[in-house]
Amino acid sequence: MVKRKWAVFFDRDGTINEEVGYLRDLDSLVLYPDAARAVGMVNASGMKAVVVTNQSGVARGYFKESFVHVVHRRIQEMLQSEGAQIDRFYYCPHHPDEGLGEYRRACDCRKPRPGMLLKAAEELDLDLSRSYLVGDTMKDMETARNAGMRGILVATGFAGRDGSPVEPVHRAPNLLSAVQWIMKDMEDRDG
Repeated sequence: MVKRKWAVFFDRDGTINEEVGYLRDLDSLVLYPDAARAVGMVNASGMKAVVVTNQSGVARGYFKESFVHVVHRRIQEMLQSEGAQIDRFYYCPHHPDEGLGEYRRACDCRKPRPGMLLKAAEELDLDLSRSYLVGDTMKDMETARNAGMRGILVATGFAGRDGSPVEPVHRAPNLLSAVQWIMKDMEDRDG
């Protein structure tokens, strides 16, 4: 069976919402301007909108996994209030070198490994080769490459300052601009 669905994967912190280090309270959760508009464009296109985020603050004991779920519910509420929504959230609570108990381990879900994207592809019937990953770090671009996807780097959050030899297929000033580029690229690829 051929997988036909495309998706836009979004990093969370620094891409959809402002980068604040470790997001530890809901008062610090601020969506970037036009984030809902960008996600809404993906929704309207028929593609899936999926969040993939490393949340090593769980491993480090800064917050519990339950708080990650609270943040994701709040992001969803904020987006839905503007007519947009995320189809699925995936997160990695692990860290290979730092952390507590079962959370301190190397895993396949921590970006730049593609585990979260592969799980989403399986669960949502996605064709990763026709999908995109938008993020603010070069680690996100490496993740896109490792999953056989196209990576778009936004100049918000870390703006790619984490360093990596992997180049994005496009650089955009913000999330809305990235999604606008994706829509055009999708037409060109499908045309």
